Amino acid sequence: MGGKQDQDKEAYGKPAKYDPSFRGPIRNRSCTDIICCVLFFLFILGYIAVGILAWVYGDPKQVLYPRNSTGAYCGIGENKEKPYLLYFNIFSCVLNTNIIAIAQNGLKCPTPQQVLQSLQQELCPSFLLPSTSALGRCFPWTNSTVPELPGISNTSISQSISGLLDSLNARDISVKIFEDFAQSWYWILIALGLALVLSLLFILLLRLVAGPLVFVLIIGVLGVLAYGIYHCWEEYRVLRDKGASISQLGFTTNLSAYRNVQETWLAALIILAVLEGVLLLMLIFLRQRICIAIALLKEASRAVGYIMSTMFYPLVTFALLLVCIAYWAIIALFLATSGQPQYVFWAPNSSLPGCEKVPMNTSCDPMEQVNSSCPGLMCVFQGYQSTGLAQRSLFNLQIYAVLGLFWTINWVLALGQCVLAGAFASFYWAFHKPRDIPTFPLGSAFLRTLRYHTGSLAFGALILTLVQIARVILEYIDHKLRGAQNPLTRCILCCFKCCLWCLEKFIKFLNRNAYIMIAIYGKNFCVSAKNAFMLLMRNIVRVVVLDKVTDLLLFFGKLLVVGGVGVLSFFFFTGRIPSLGKTFENPQLNYYWLPIMVSILGAYLIASGFFSVFGMCVDTLFLCFLEDLERNDGSADRPYYMSKSLLKILGKKNKGTPGDKKRKK
Repeated sequence: MGGKQDQDKEAYGKPAKYDPSFRGPIRNRSCTDIICCVLFFLFILGYIAVGILAWVYGDPKQVLYPRNSTGAYCGIGENKEKPYLLYFNIFSCVLNTNIIAIAQNGLKCPTPQQVLQSLQQELCPSFLLPSTSALGRCFPWTNSTVPELPGISNTSISQSISGLLDSLNARDISVKIFEDFAQSWYWILIALGLALVLSLLFILLLRLVAGPLVFVLIIGVLGVLAYGIYHCWEEYRVLRDKGASISQLGFTTNLSAYRNVQETWLAALIILAVLEGVLLLMLIFLRQRICIAIALLKEASRAVGYIMSTMFYPLVTFALLLVCIAYWAIIALFLATSGQPQYVFWAPNSSLPGCEKVPMNTSCDPMEQVNSSCPGLMCVFQGYQSTGLAQRSLFNLQIYAVLGLFWTINWVLALGQCVLAGAFASFYWAFHKPRDIPTFPLGSAFLRTLRYHTGSLAFGALILTLVQIARVILEYIDHKLRGAQNPLTRCILCCFKCCLWCLEKFIKFLNRNAYIMIAIYGKNFCVSAKNAFMLLMRNIVRVVVLDKVTDLLLFFGKLLVVGGVGVLSFFFFTGRIPSLGKTFENPQLNYYWLPIMVSILGAYLIASGFFSVFGMCVDTLFLCFLEDLERNDGSADRPYYMSKSLLKILGKKNKGTPGDKKRKK
C-alpha cells in the first residue's frame, strides 16, 4: 500500500531535495519573465496614449451640462448665468421619451430650445408652466394646470411628467441622504473602527481558540444537517400518510408544487443523510489532517502577530485598485464624449403634405432659419460625429481600455499576494522565532517583488484577464440572445459559461500558489506554477481538508464581524438602545437604513481585507510546511522548521538543533 502511494506521488513529480544553502526566500535572484515585463510596460505606455487621445478629443461637458438647440452649453461660458434648459413644448419629451433612451443617449427632445423666432414660426413657447429643475433642465410640477392639447388627455400628460420627474429629479432624496451622512458620519466611522478591532482580535485570538472553534463549527454543521434530516422525515411522514405522491401530480413547471409530494422530501432526506455520513467519516478518518489544519491556523495567527504590518497592506492594494478604476472611468467618459454634435432635420409626421420634399435625417445647422412648408419641421440634435482619429477607432480604443482595466487590476492583486507570501515565508523559515525574522519582512518582500518579478505577475495576470474577457463576451452574447428563446443556444451558452467559470477559479487557485513559489524561490511563472501544482497534488488530501477548514473558519469570522456590526448599528440608529441615548444623542435621520447599510458594507470590506491577508498567510505556511516535510528529516543538519505542535501531531521531532550557528541566506 505504501509503495503504491509513493508511486502515485511520483506521478506528480519528485519530492523536493535537501538544499543546505536554502534558508527561506532566496535573496540572490534574477529578473523573471522579462519578455512579459517588457510587453506589460509597452501596454501601459499604450494605455497612457489612449488616455491622452481621449483627453484631446473627448469633452465630458457633453454629459455634465445640458445643451440647447444651437449646441451651446447651459451654465458655463457665456451662459454661466443661465444654468437651466427650457423645453418650449415639454409634451414632445414626455410622450416620446423612455428611460432606456435617456440612459443610453441622454435626454433629447424634438423641441426648439432657444428664442430665435416668433410664436407663429413655432420657435417660442406657446404656454408656460410652473417648473422645477432636474439635471439642469426645467420640468413642470406634476400638480400644474396642463393646457388642453388635441388628441392628448391631461391624465396621460400628467402621468408622463410625473414619471419623467421621478426618474430624473433625485434632488430631494440626495439632499436628505447628504443630511443623514452629515448627522451620522462619525458614528459610521466608529462602527467601521469596531469592525477593524473585531477582525484583528479574531485573527490574533485564533492561536488560543482555533481548535475548539473549528470543532464547534463542525459539530454545528453536523447538527444543522441532523435537524434537516429530522425535518425532511417529518414532512415525508405527513405526506406519506396523506398519500400525496408524485404520480398524482405529474410533470409541471411549477416547482413549488413539488413541495407537496412525499418523493421530494424523501430525496432531500437521502441527500442530507449521505452528507451527514460523509462528514462523520471525514471527521473520524481525517482527524489528524484536521488537527494539522488547526495547527497551521494557529501558526498563521502567530505569524500575523509578529508581522502586524501585513494586516494593513490591503490599504495599499485598495489605493492602487482605486487608481486603476478611476483612470479607466475617466478614459471611458472622455471616449464616450469624443466628437462634435450633429444635427438633422426632423418632423413629427413626415407623411404630411409638404414634407415629402424635405430630406429627413440629413445634416442641418440649428442656427439657420428653417423655411419649409412641412408642419413642425425642426433641426434637432442627433448625436456626435464619428469622423476623426479617435472617433474612427472608438470601439478599438474602448476594448483596449477594458483590457487595460482587467490587466492592471489583476496585476495589483497579484502584487499583493506575492508580497504577502514573501513576508510570511520569511516567518516560517526563521528557525529561531522571532529572532531570525528579518527586520522589515513586508518592505523587503515588496521591493524584491517589484524589482525581480513584475513580468511574472504580469504573465499570470494576463492569463486570468483573457479568461475574464472571454466570460464578459459570453455574457454579452447571452444578453443579446435572450429574446430569441432558443433552448439549444441557451444550453450551449450556459455550458460555455460554466466551463469558463471553472477555468477562472482554477487559474486563480494556480496563480495564487505560483506567486507563493515565486516569492520563495524567485523562479519564473511557469516553473513556479508547475512546482506548486505538483507539490499540492502530492498532498491533495491535506489540501482539501485545510481549504475547507479555513473556509469554514473565515466564513464564521466574517459572519461574526459583519453580523455584530450590523446588529449594533441597527439598534443604535433606530434608537433601540435607551441607555446609550441618555449619554449620546441619537442622530435624527430621514433614512435610518442608510448608515446601517454603509456600516455593514464597510464592515464586510474591512473583514474581507483582514481575512484575505490571513488566508494568504495560511496558504503560504501550508506550502512551506509541505516543502519542509520533503526537504528535511529532523536531524541536526536537516532540522524541521515547523512549530512544535505540528511536530507533535505528525509524531516527529528534531533529533538535534543547529545550535547558534549562523544561517546565512
